[in-house]
Amino acid sequence: MTSTIRLYRHPISGHCHRVELMLSLLGLPYEAVEVDLMAAEHKAAPFLALNPLGQVPVLSDGELTLADSNAILVYLASRYAPGAWLPLDPVGAAGVQRWLSLAAGLLHFGPCAARVIRLFQLSKDPGEAQAHAQTLLRFMEGELKASAFLVGERATLADIAHYAYVVRAPEGGISLEPYPAVRAWLARVEALPGFVPMLETVVPA
Repeated sequence: MTSTIRLYRHPISGHCHRVELMLSLLGLPYEAVEVDLMAAEHKAAPFLALNPLGQVPVLSDGELTLADSNAILVYLASRYAPGAWLPLDPVGAAGVQRWLSLAAGLLHFGPCAARVIRLFQLSKDPGEAQAHAQTLLRFMEGELKASAFLVGERATLADIAHYAYVVRAPEGGISLEPYPAVRAWLARVEALPGFVPMLETVVPA
């Protein structure tokens, strides 16, 4: 019997969506707790008691409270479906770790950052973020020409970690048209049993 899982999230966050997607793919029921970022609820004392860094998502599972979306993915996969989403063999595990590092690097500073700049109309040039995004997408395109998913022929945490910010890359002014293998991969992720889409947002003109 599983404990009660609670996810502290914001609906337009790709970091939160990757956890929601993992929970859904695993068939795990959970309670979603909305954190109002616009009202700085993530910087208030009650939330900082859960995550002193003041960032969503945060997962509560029984006695455990865990922050950082990639760490949460590793925890959920390891606890509830060992070997299914995080390979147990050294080469497969290393392959997933490589992509989790990219998710915290090029993905975060590329498609994610470009999207944030446009959605929140920040006074910052998105050019550098868009350049990082193109570097990542070119790399993904080459990898996905050789395999169905980012680490071989079945979906892993690598795919879950990258899906949201890649599918929403156009919201940051980054076209996916030059990347047919990436677009085909997105469709394969969306065809997984239990898939849930990320909330669409309206980009200011």
